[in-house]
Amino acid sequence: MVERAKILLVDDRPENLVALEAVLGALDQTLVRATSGEEALKALLTEDFAVILLDVQMPGLDGFETAAHIKRRERTKDIPIIFLTAVSNGPHHTFRGYAAGAVDYLAKPFDPWILRAKVSVFVELHRKNLLLKEQAQLLADRLAARDEAGRDGAWLVAELAARLAAVEENVHGLERLAAGSGAKGEGDHQAAVPRADLTAALDTLGTRLGRLRSALDALT
Repeated sequence: MVERAKILLVDDRPENLVALEAVLGALDQTLVRATSGEEALKALLTEDFAVILLDVQMPGLDGFETAAHIKRRERTKDIPIIFLTAVSNGPHHTFRGYAAGAVDYLAKPFDPWILRAKVSVFVELHRKNLLLKEQAQLLADRLAARDEAGRDGAWLVAELAARLAAVEENVHGLERLAAGSGAKGEGDHQAAVPRADLTAALDTLGTRLGRLRSALDALT
């Protein structure tokens, strides 16, 4: 069974959190509430999240300040942040969101389907990264066991190569998913998942896969 990814929902208004849960419930992931920036930062100390949906205007730490803290922490700096705001002050306001480290910036009211599509892409990317880490650890553990026993590792290399091929195929599927969800509808300026951000994330994942593939090839 695939473990559910955790999605952090940050908004000081309970009705907005309820609305987000209704929109994202269909993804069947674990939705975690935070009613302030401070509460969000506490949750991020102990939990791993696939993506953060962060309201801009909140008392205390606002969304921009919260994002700045998240991006300064080594543990959380790579978690995608989608800003949600009921107020738009033009391009400068949007630019401030991206400068704070957001992968996207949506104005309320937003299209529920678009939000689900964006979040689902980052959830799948999170899963593929976890799977890759597991396969890399498996490779290291199996090779250590082989060296300790002094056995011929040809069967082991073949098994790991098959597992890696499966991961690579899943990544190709994610690339196709990202391309599909990035399509814009006519007159829709919010529909596209930020292509540059997804491309960078997929490139990083591809680089890790390449290193693992090279390690396997060196053993054959």
